[in-house]
Amino acid sequence: MTVETQPRPAATTAPARLVDQFEKGLDAPICLTWELTYACNLECAHCLSSSGRRDPRELSTAQCEAVIDELQRMQVFYVNIGGGEPTIRPDFWHLLQYAVDHQVGVKFSTNGIRLTPDRAEFLAATDYVDVQISLDGATAEVNDYVRGPGSYDTAISALENLAAAGFRDAKISVVVTRQNVTQLDEFKALAQRYGATLRLTRLRPSGRGAEVWDELHPLPEQQRLLYDWLVAHGDDVLTGDSFFHLSAFGAPLPGLNLCGAGRVVCLIDPVGDVYACPFAIHESFLAGNVLDDGGFGSVWRESELFLSLRSPQTGGACASCSFYDSCRGGCMAAKFFTGLPLDGPDPECVQGYGEQALASERTRPAPSQDHSRTIPTRNAPVLVQLTRGRPTTSPVSACATSPLAGYAAPG
Repeated sequence: MTVETQPRPAATTAPARLVDQFEKGLDAPICLTWELTYACNLECAHCLSSSGRRDPRELSTAQCEAVIDELQRMQVFYVNIGGGEPTIRPDFWHLLQYAVDHQVGVKFSTNGIRLTPDRAEFLAATDYVDVQISLDGATAEVNDYVRGPGSYDTAISALENLAAAGFRDAKISVVVTRQNVTQLDEFKALAQRYGATLRLTRLRPSGRGAEVWDELHPLPEQQRLLYDWLVAHGDDVLTGDSFFHLSAFGAPLPGLNLCGAGRVVCLIDPVGDVYACPFAIHESFLAGNVLDDGGFGSVWRESELFLSLRSPQTGGACASCSFYDSCRGGCMAAKFFTGLPLDGPDPECVQGYGEQALASERTRPAPSQDHSRTIPTRNAPVLVQLTRGRPTTSPVSACATSPLAGYAAPG
């Protein structure tokens, strides 16, 4: 597989600084997130896509192959596959192999439910594939509170299978919450135990996460704890662009120090809709569909939404802040889903401006979609049941325990 080490700017004359290239947009995303299905065996309390039930309109195998063909032509750096739980889609392993065969690198996120010893051996023997195991607690008590009973053991079994098969450098992907932010050293030790790399991401108030954000997002003093820990350990911990809002504490953190939505990243959902950001699955950030004329490439290059995001930004209320160049005003999705203006401060602004904004009058946007199951399963986290006020009865149908019940593999 040939991977370009330098991003390709869309403009004919490249700006001098790499960050300027990113802000103006590239001719292909560095990282494309693709949610293959909304079906999931878990009901994580903070699920950004409100996953659970499969959408019957999801792209067919042939349509997914066509998308991969286009990504190959565009020389997309890699595709980050998620869901839902992507491995329970019947053609998942075929699509993974198809992508690899067409020189498209694959990183997929999974709760580990289908990572058997045989599958782990297959992955260990396959080039250009990276695996992220989702784990939101270094102990079962903390993890299962958010992800559901038994999910910790499932994730650990998957890590054990990958290590036993000789898979190198799996990722342990952690959404940092109020409950697990004190377990960072323990997460690091877990990664070392299984020859893995720790990846930390920010809790966003999108999807079901909007319902539990007030309870789960780290407190201000915990934000400082997280920043100090990343300064000390950030060289060998992956964060992407998750925590650039923390840079207003002092020295910038490793990773992309600005919002990459529509500039260097975007998301394709299971039905082919393209959104500006993996954390902003809402009609307000819908740019088009891969089945439209011109396909994904046309959406990426020509959508009005993406072009507006790549235009010069004023910084709004944050422009006068002396820390603006450090945090760039924070996360677009975090602001939108907490009902704050997009040109205002991040709700977790470390200078305290977010707390002031949250205290003012605001209206949170209604979700534009929800794929959660209406009947909780046996492994639904207690947190979700309490937040949603749902009954705690056992499943009463096959669909309640299997989101793919009665679903035949697409042709």
